[in-house]
Amino acid sequence: MKRIHLLVALLLCFNYLGFTQQLESYDYLKSNREMIQYGVQAILTCNGLFTSNRTLEQIYDEELKYLKQPIGTAQGGDYMIDWDRKTVTIGSTENTPVMRAVFREGIGCIILAPDQSFEIIDDLPIQSLPALPGDPATIPWPKGDLVNKQKLPKYIDADLLTGASKWSFERESPEQVTLSLVVVHKGEIIHERYAEGIDMFTKTRTWSTAKSIAATLIGMLVDQGKMELDTPLGIEWLPKEATSENDPRANITLRNLLNMSSGLYTVDSRGMENANGSGLSYWAGASSLNGARNRGLIRKPGSFWDYENYDTILALLAMKNALGDNKTYIEYPRKALFDKIGMRNTFASTDRFGDFIFSSQVYTNARDLARFGLLYEQNGVWNGERILTKKWIDFVRTPAPSTAERGNFYGGQWWLVPDDRNDVPKDAYFTAGNRGQYVIVIPSHNLVIVRRGLDYGKQGFNILDLTREILKAFPIDYKTAND
Repeated sequence: MKRIHLLVALLLCFNYLGFTQQLESYDYLKSNREMIQYGVQAILTCNGLFTSNRTLEQIYDEELKYLKQPIGTAQGGDYMIDWDRKTVTIGSTENTPVMRAVFREGIGCIILAPDQSFEIIDDLPIQSLPALPGDPATIPWPKGDLVNKQKLPKYIDADLLTGASKWSFERESPEQVTLSLVVVHKGEIIHERYAEGIDMFTKTRTWSTAKSIAATLIGMLVDQGKMELDTPLGIEWLPKEATSENDPRANITLRNLLNMSSGLYTVDSRGMENANGSGLSYWAGASSLNGARNRGLIRKPGSFWDYENYDTILALLAMKNALGDNKTYIEYPRKALFDKIGMRNTFASTDRFGDFIFSSQVYTNARDLARFGLLYEQNGVWNGERILTKKWIDFVRTPAPSTAERGNFYGGQWWLVPDDRNDVPKDAYFTAGNRGQYVIVIPSHNLVIVRRGLDYGKQGFNILDLTREILKAFPIDYKTAND
């Protein structure tokens, strides 16, 4: 009894001294969040107008739908659009910093730092490579956009395929907004549908589907021996120290980064993406590379899976170092991949420093993503040329060891069918981006499915459910019947 009385007395004493009230409830990063909110609107509006060629009404109705309180309306507000210079300014100087975005040819829109004005436009990155020759409307798919309508194979049920399309577009949840659906079977487009206000040329943001494109570009360099999966990255970490000999981060490999298992402190996954994480580079003009390098090691590399935009950005830094110079780097995505497989409508965006933000900011259309998926479905071969080795494709499809006890759901910047999912083929693998950006490859059915969306709210679209619905149109014994 005496011990209980003593404990009560101690608790009362602690309460009297104020110890029990020392909870850190103040949002010290509130100003960052507000600044980033303005930056999100600046970039989405700028790209919506000048990259996607959409109207301001469409942008407010769809692109900005998931923002809780966008500035103004399509009829006006505290923003400014310069149609001639292709710039967007959000906000005023009264409370939150003014955020500015500017369109750059071949790249899309770039966000400026809060203390920068449009006087620096001419110093910002630009993609000046000429367009691919020829009119894609006269070039047969998949290199071009000429599609000769053909009858469906007899073994595909047209009604069930149409039903799957309706399942995608006519959602019960208003938060799931399908913009486009493309289904490719044995290299041919067998179904294509677009929402009102969208067509086959409309570029929209890939969000994290860009990570799988980044892994492809990196894989080409690994195939060429210019990068290695299992050797130290050779990155100069921040903060800079007098010596790096004892820095444990020196042991992180490319494999660790692509498996989302770097062991580095995870900022975004702790709810800080739009406070002091990658959102500062996406939406506020900070360097994407500096934020990625300035994290400490908290786990053994390769031991724990944690989704982090900065891990992808570090892999891109290693890619940049392997390429050697800025000109080669800025032209690399076009020359190595996009131009080779006819991705004419794809912009790989950079930050204001000229570093690719391939963790999220790529703008493209559904057909270009279908071409991208088709490259994988064809085991890395395009028009008789090997673009990517089967060894690399096997790597991106192999579960990261750190996911073994959690369902084997992630490979090398591609998502996998988790162990507990048995209603879709286990050989399927897919890209996934915020707001419903998906490319799924199903080798056993010679199938590629692309779904683009502008989803908002908490109810996310499930690509594996869509895959299940589409596969209802195929015979159960499809693989056996086609061997």
